[in-house]
Amino acid sequence: MSTTNGKLILLIEDDELFAISLKLYIEKHGFRVIHESRGDCAVQRILTLKPDAVVLDCNLPGKDGFDICRETRTQYSGAILMLTARDEEAEQVLGLGLGADDYLLKPTAPHVVLAHLRACMRRQYDRPKNDPDEYCFGIFFISRASRHVLLGGEEVIFSTAEFDLLWFLASNSGVVLTRDIIQNALRGIDHDAFNRAIDMRISRLRKALGDNAEHPVRIKTVRGTGYLFSRTAWV
Repeated sequence: MSTTNGKLILLIEDDELFAISLKLYIEKHGFRVIHESRGDCAVQRILTLKPDAVVLDCNLPGKDGFDICRETRTQYSGAILMLTARDEEAEQVLGLGLGADDYLLKPTAPHVVLAHLRACMRRQYDRPKNDPDEYCFGIFFISRASRHVLLGGEEVIFSTAEFDLLWFLASNSGVVLTRDIIQNALRGIDHDAFNRAIDMRISRLRKALGDNAEHPVRIKTVRGTGYLFSRTAWV
């Protein structure tokens, strides 16, 4: 049985025809969908409803999707799938860097949106049951079961994609992980833009975890290879 059926999706899209078509299609596959057409209402809707995932158009009346993503990410940890009609790689990297979990170009068919939406959510719900559910290194604590991260006893909020990356790093502490290994583990997609997105997410993790941007010691860069999560730098 799917773990995503019955989950709440907030669709933020001002194209009414596309929104109606997409809403009906997603609902047909067992999800609950609430539609919001205005960007200036979106932040409140996300933080009030706390949906399992958000499908977020970039170009909205009142406030654009990038600002919405930026303003909600520190308080909302569910999946965010961004949509845009502009085929600009820099925009895609920006959206991912702000905490979006995935990015699609419009026009796109509802079944493609649903497939990407399921993939975003699957990483959160489909977890191995025989591996440790938590790790603790000094003042750092991470729980896969509750998806909580504590640093010195204070909770640190991450997006779904950021948490998944941090969990993968922490669960492979002391091991140098290449970008390809990280990419395949989290997405299974080979695309240069996602390589840059990984670098940007690493940067966001370091900032949130108090690592030194110039000389990081908690999540180290192994030049020409990848990244290493330290077991001993959490003091």
